[in-house]
Amino acid sequence: MRRCSLIYRSDPVAYTLGNLSTFCTGARFFKSSPVKPGGGNNMEPSKSKFKSPIPLDARVNSFQQVLRSASASDSPLNGWEKCWNEGLTPWDLGSPTPLLVHLHTTGSLPKGRALIPGCGAGYDVVAIACPERHVIGIDISESAIKKASELSSGSPNAEHYSFLKTDFFTWCPSELFDLIFDYTFFCAIEPELRPTWARKICDLLKPDGELITLMYPIDDHEGGPPYRVTATDYEEVLDGVGMKAIQIVDNELAVAPRMGREKLGRWRKRCGQSQLSGVSKSSL
Repeated sequence: MRRCSLIYRSDPVAYTLGNLSTFCTGARFFKSSPVKPGGGNNMEPSKSKFKSPIPLDARVNSFQQVLRSASASDSPLNGWEKCWNEGLTPWDLGSPTPLLVHLHTTGSLPKGRALIPGCGAGYDVVAIACPERHVIGIDISESAIKKASELSSGSPNAEHYSFLKTDFFTWCPSELFDLIFDYTFFCAIEPELRPTWARKICDLLKPDGELITLMYPIDDHEGGPPYRVTATDYEEVLDGVGMKAIQIVDNELAVAPRMGREKLGRWRKRCGQSQLSGVSKSSL
């Protein structure tokens, strides 16, 4: 299981099928879903209301085949490099996530230090970086980090963000974070690794720090990556480490191919001191 789990540990994966420019821009951005203490069943539609599974295309099939082949050859992490080198990145939107940009421009994101794991080409990192918020984007793929650095080289806010090649699950930064943003990262890891993901999220956040998740894909397809998710999947692992949901809403700014399959979740840390205390840390 250890060898197989490495395939999906540290990169975002999601299907992007269709034109990026067509997404909802109406005045009503979110449709609320109530959050009840200790009860997750109310936080997603019943299975009968799930959207149809997202269809596979040739690029998705090719990407998954590359990962399987890399795993079989005992070099799973090389699969991510090959995908980036060959342009097999169907999860890459090609621009910042519309909802995240909206939260940033409306002043709805915490200031301070922010982390985006599995940052890929780094669009979201650059989009929310500002004098009040330093953003660090990490990715397991050296090619992804190289692309992110190249694409953002002329950005006027370059001093407010950093990119780092590292494994989210083993990384120990020198400082904790006020904000972590997860989109298509949770669904990329094998489901049995989700409790480990939650513990690491909690360890990396400051007291009262916030996690923002875009939960995707909410449907009933089989297999992965990306593995299907529900709001309850997030609640079960995050509640276990002392993180509580403060908001669960539909994402009505999702790009067209993902519309109806995403929810925004905001979670506040309510756990003890981070386990990073006493652990050797990297420069970031």
